[in-house]
Amino acid sequence: MCGRYSITSPLEALRRLFVFPERPNLPPRGNVAPTQAVPAVRMEADGRHLVMPRWGLVPGWAKDIGIGYKMINARSETLSGNGAFRAAFHARRCLIPADGFYEWRGEDRGGGKPVKQPYRVTLADGAPFAFAGLWEHWKNPETGEPMESCAIITTEANRALAPVHHRMPVILPTEAHAAWLDPAARGDGLRALLRPYPADRVVVFPVSSAVNSVKNDAPGLTERTGPNLDPGAPDPQPVEPAQGRLF
Repeated sequence: MCGRYSITSPLEALRRLFVFPERPNLPPRGNVAPTQAVPAVRMEADGRHLVMPRWGLVPGWAKDIGIGYKMINARSETLSGNGAFRAAFHARRCLIPADGFYEWRGEDRGGGKPVKQPYRVTLADGAPFAFAGLWEHWKNPETGEPMESCAIITTEANRALAPVHHRMPVILPTEAHAAWLDPAARGDGLRALLRPYPADRVVVFPVSSAVNSVKNDAPGLTERTGPNLDPGAPDPQPVEPAQGRLF
């Protein structure tokens, strides 16, 4: 599962990586949470564009927006057979920019009750990357107001993250971005992209328990509070934080 992530990279770094024309003011987000508007890149008739769907996919047939709370993640193994995600997998795929994500592990600190310790996962070079995402249209049946929403696809955890959690979001390497966004792509070609990211290309390290609360969203939440989970892994390189406000 992926329930929180960060996106603190400068806008120009995101524009270079994802190749979109928009120049919004994106604030540094240290603790992105479900139901919030998040950056996503999708393919439209005239090329890639950055949009801001709500995190938590609401299928077009849903009667109310509440179903989105249960649809923040889509399991890669069941996309084709899941009625909530099937149509989006075939026709509405997107890239969801991030530069880290969080998972939690219960740890015995001698107090009788395990402590819920958050860990941050980043690329070894600290660069931004893309989650494989899906997006969907929805119209409020009572008001007629339209909304767009998204979900992050997950797969089994790689060796680096497995000691913390058994699942991880699908991270698409840069060379797979075009294939994932290609409207003509189908079936096995897409499923082949939905695999764990190489363990030797990520680092996992503890961060402050302030991440546990969605009320906390400062860029400083991404800072490590201890050594890498794998002592042999390199320290991630610092990335200059983004500046500004959202649109």
